[in-house]
Amino acid sequence: MAGKATKAAESVFYGARIEAAAFNDNFNSREGAAEVIGMDRTRLARIELGSINPYPEEILMMMDAYNAPELGNYHCSRQCPLGKQTVPQIEVAELDRLTLQIFSAFQRVNYIKDTLIDITADGVIDTEERPKFEQVIAALDMISMNAQSLKLWAEKNLK
Repeated sequence: MAGKATKAAESVFYGARIEAAAFNDNFNSREGAAEVIGMDRTRLARIELGSINPYPEEILMMMDAYNAPELGNYHCSRQCPLGKQTVPQIEVAELDRLTLQIFSAFQRVNYIKDTLIDITADGVIDTEERPKFEQVIAALDMISMNAQSLKLWAEKNLK
């Protein structure tokens, strides 16, 4: 078994490979992982060390090989120039924590609905209503992020 890579220890790609090594011994080394993924070992090393960003196709291969759907969100929300502006950063939390976050968000649904009806009833969002409207949007964003996080959890754990 290869030693731990200290320079790449903070890399999400390295972390996903090491986590996958618990189920496939080939992932204990970059050489083995590169062979399974179908990528050059030195390219994988540079990705794990953060000296280059992977191509989307490489992300898909790593996601599949490592059973790490969170790599897609990581790449899109932190590395892709377009995604950085449009894709929220989602974390894969434990199921019990996700459940509590979703229930907490659902407790605000009636408030969100009532506020949205009050604000938009006249078809205009005036300057006094704008702060409440922004709160509604923020609450909906939180519900969306919780749903996406649960979806990532399911993709990772229900295979």
